[in-house]
Amino acid sequence: MIAADISKLKELALSAAAQAASMDELESVRIEYMGRKGVIQDVMQSLKDCSPEDRPGMGKAANDLKKALQKKIDERRIIIETEVESIRDKSFDFTLPGQWHSLGSRHPISAITERITEIFHTLGFTVADGPDIEDTYHNFDALNTPVDHPSRDEQDTFYLDNGNLLRCHTSPVQVRYMESHSPPVRIIAPGRCYRRDTPDATHSANFHQVEGLYVDKNVSLADLKGTISYFARQLMGLKVKTRFRPHFFPFTEPSVEVDFTCHVCSGAGCRVCKNSGWIEIMGAGMVDPNVFTAVGYENVTGYAFGMGIERIAMIMHGIQDIRLLYENDVRFLRQFQ
Repeated sequence: MIAADISKLKELALSAAAQAASMDELESVRIEYMGRKGVIQDVMQSLKDCSPEDRPGMGKAANDLKKALQKKIDERRIIIETEVESIRDKSFDFTLPGQWHSLGSRHPISAITERITEIFHTLGFTVADGPDIEDTYHNFDALNTPVDHPSRDEQDTFYLDNGNLLRCHTSPVQVRYMESHSPPVRIIAPGRCYRRDTPDATHSANFHQVEGLYVDKNVSLADLKGTISYFARQLMGLKVKTRFRPHFFPFTEPSVEVDFTCHVCSGAGCRVCKNSGWIEIMGAGMVDPNVFTAVGYENVTGYAFGMGIERIAMIMHGIQDIRLLYENDVRFLRQFQ
């Protein structure tokens, strides 16, 4: 290659840079001529084959090519950026009002869980947590659940290959807490639960519960009724009433189901409460002595209760389908801001 060839190459390179119509095209020209494997690099490599007397002139011509092309690329980049900004300015109407994005809000499940936690905090309850994957001892055995109880069936519980399971309720948290703490105990345990339910308007295989436990000397059913009545008034309003109906749970004796007066009709009867005036909210009862034996407690009594967060959310907000709570549809969630 001679100096005349480099001069011709310089004209081609400068012309290509000047004709680049976009930043992508300009970058392609830069890579083609100035890249690590570009044309100018080849020219520099060929200098070692030149005669000693021609090498200084060839080197100077090659450097001039590199400097001139870099200058042309910089000039062309400024022109292209200016043209792009001009087009953008003309396409945007600065007189249009701004589109402000609204702030997010608490999900109804999270909001109700936090509200329940706040209420029980005022009564001296603390929050306890436990694993979602449990063993059968903490999920069933320690809770006085018979081996032939339907909840142990594979059609009702998610079992894992190693014999463990996804917890059916947050009651195992109570057992684990009592195993590591001496009485008195006053806790609530909010969290996810899992059961083999077919999803429909009122059922889900994954749902949320809040369970509570109070253990001390001389705790009575009257203490349970007073606590739940206070909670009902704080959650639903000062006029709400509570009703306790006999029931059965393996881990409490005696056991009760707790109803609140309907928040829609105030007990008069309506479609929401099926004209009964009452809405079932939770299960509760005095802790069965067999549970205390399993955790090594002696000479104490206590009560426990549990409620579904989704059920309370559906009742309080008039939600007809539980699946709406899990779909993350902003149009649905926006109403709870």
